[in-house]
Amino acid sequence: MRPTLRAVIVFLAGIPISLLAVTINARLWTTWLAYLGAAVLLLGIDMVLALPKRRLKIATALPEQLFIGEPGVARLAITARWRRPTTLEILPELDDDLAPQPAMAAVLRPPVEKGPSTLTVELPLVPRRRGDHGIRTLHVRWTGPFGLLERRIAMPIDAKVSVVPNIGAVRAIALRMFADRSFMAGLKVERYLGDGTEFESLREYVPGLDHRAIDWKSSARHRKLLCTEFRAERNHQVVMAVDAGQLMAEPVAGIPKLDHAINAAILLGWFCLRTGDRVGLLGFDEKVRTWSEPKGGMHTFARLQALSAEIDYRRVETNFTLTLADLSTRLKRRSLVVLFTDFLDTVTAELMVENVTRLARRHLVLFVAVKDPTLDARALAVPRSLDVLHQAVVASDFARERNIVLERLRRAGAHCIDATPGEFSMQLVNRYIEIKRRELF
Repeated sequence: MRPTLRAVIVFLAGIPISLLAVTINARLWTTWLAYLGAAVLLLGIDMVLALPKRRLKIATALPEQLFIGEPGVARLAITARWRRPTTLEILPELDDDLAPQPAMAAVLRPPVEKGPSTLTVELPLVPRRRGDHGIRTLHVRWTGPFGLLERRIAMPIDAKVSVVPNIGAVRAIALRMFADRSFMAGLKVERYLGDGTEFESLREYVPGLDHRAIDWKSSARHRKLLCTEFRAERNHQVVMAVDAGQLMAEPVAGIPKLDHAINAAILLGWFCLRTGDRVGLLGFDEKVRTWSEPKGGMHTFARLQALSAEIDYRRVETNFTLTLADLSTRLKRRSLVVLFTDFLDTVTAELMVENVTRLARRHLVLFVAVKDPTLDARALAVPRSLDVLHQAVVASDFARERNIVLERLRRAGAHCIDATPGEFSMQLVNRYIEIKRRELF
């Protein structure tokens, strides 16, 4: 318990009152004693009427898990056996990987019927990284009815919540894509008749069909003209290689680039499994940390999700020479390698370009980078000050060198995606559909 600013003001206000009384008459010096006694009496009354610490109870209910990039809510159930309204100021002490929250004010009101006063407060939880994070301590402060004395209590909570890759976004996009049957027919690329190399069916020839599709042996056997229909080949291998080096730990749009990459990789993995392909996962930084052989079937998605959650943030330089060479030895057949990574300039990207070029000679490489949405805005900003001008020059140089690296990768045969977080996932799925339709791997 400690005095508030109001209590200090009340005591200091007695000084001019006492001086004024002594100036009028010297015998009125006892005015100060009377004022001091009244102030102490008010403090005593405020202390008696304030909510005791022992009567305040707080229970915390955290969600089972949070998705990275999406806020959650922790509910604080506050109870007190007290019959007077009390204003509580609650300040949560959160882990470093949860965004700090300001103090919240809530009024604990007495119930209409008999029983303890109850109050429910919703505490926002905004995760900035994956892992187990939670609330360390709740600091609660309140005053008496006169606001002269303040009581504080620090309640240790130590409750944890798991922050996992954003499966909710994957489910939402998947439901939107596959809920409509007509839309589904346009996206399931293995049903593109006439575009692939895998046999689909025989159909009777009608005018307008390609004469080169006539199957003469089947036509002779059935004594009528039959044409062969093909579909896009299934059972391809897709390997998602996720870079977990230090550049991928930098935040973009509130969460690290690595989490943007993992969310997009999970979405693409679900889509590939849904269309009949085999999906594998590679997590690497200075060496290979996570590896899963390409496997098919929707049951593989659960393992893919679990392995992607194990890819951790690391403050080390990415070794493309070692990891991409290791990947080449693991893959025995031509595959689509989706490489999620990032770079700064042409100098630091030299080894990356060299090894991606070597990998693209045998496999189809889809290079995916998360673009900082503020880069173009800073490069095109009006130079109203010297600092803005410096930022515009540096941002322009970074954007120019980024385009040079991407162009070199395209000339080496790699497909490139450089998109902001809002367009990242859908551009990746659309590019996969295009590659699948064109039978590039």
